[in-house]
Amino acid sequence: VQLQASGGGLVQAGGSLRLSCAASGRTFFSYVMGWFRRAPGTEREFVATISRSGGYTDYADSVKGRFTISRDNAKNTVYLQMNSLKPEDTAVYYCATGGLYTQNPTGYDYWGQGTQVTVSS
Repeated sequence: VQLQASGGGLVQAGGSLRLSCAASGRTFFSYVMGWFRRAPGTEREFVATISRSGGYTDYADSVKGRFTISRDNAKNTVYLQMNSLKPEDTAVYYCATGGLYTQNPTGYDYWGQGTQVTVSS
């Protein structure tokens, strides 16, 4: 299983970015997809998750109302639309796939390589 995340970059506070994560090697629509992030010196943090069909989504309180997770099962891709970005959103963002619809990273068994998001003030 391979997950390739892209779309990170440098943006000013208040700006937007859209992350993408292309999956291969397993039946994409059969698995939950999630986004996590890790800022320097901190633990990995849950950001968002989406169910197999895309009908259910869950977000960390810190990103609710600003971030939107979505998936295109025909393209084997999950997205994270990030609006109203804040400097505290600066982190490496990772996509993950697994069998459980959960905020717990242990519910995901494959992880992408990460993409850096930097928000300047």
